[in-house]
Amino acid sequence: MDFFDFHHHKKNIRYGIYNLDIEKIPPDFPYSIGIHPKDIDINNIDSQFQWMKSMIFQNCFAIGECGLDSFVETDQKIQEEVFLRQIQFANEIKKPIIIHCVRKFYEVISFKKYAEQPMIIHGFNKKESIARDLLKNNFYLSFGKAVLYNLSLQNTLKITPLDKIFLETDNEDFNIEELYLKVSELKEISLEHLNKQIVENLDTIKNG
Repeated sequence: MDFFDFHHHKKNIRYGIYNLDIEKIPPDFPYSIGIHPKDIDINNIDSQFQWMKSMIFQNCFAIGECGLDSFVETDQKIQEEVFLRQIQFANEIKKPIIIHCVRKFYEVISFKKYAEQPMIIHGFNKKESIARDLLKNNFYLSFGKAVLYNLSLQNTLKITPLDKIFLETDNEDFNIEELYLKVSELKEISLEHLNKQIVENLDTIKNG
């Protein structure tokens, strides 16, 4: 059985969504493309958008990572402008949006009203109350390695509806199958059921 890796940085994983780094050439398998908050070049934002638009090929699955990060040096207002432009671009080309968020969840929620396409928070590992607020606003949550050992996050995953879940390795070095096994155990469902649901979720976000 193959297990879809929703967000990863490894070119040897073809069954998943590869996160394309800024100014790189896309691979010949599914990828996401975006301007991460840490990569915003305030003197060349327009050319960064030109690069992104010129690299939208057949295998482009999503826009991202994009979002808001309280730890990067780029001014919050500029981060918000770049995030909004990427949301508008995703609307235009009808692609889901993979979101990077660090300590800005309620600001990200406030941008949901601009999005016509599904929005997925990648690498979600925060408390249950934030998860509930995101789910209430129709976000999807993608979980990573922390689910294997973080008991609080395991409880959060238990309350997350199956049709709002994705699983990912991000840049961690472990086998995605471990994560699927753990989640099937936490959700008390078969591995086959979980795998089938993830594929259905992918179809849902792909079709808007």
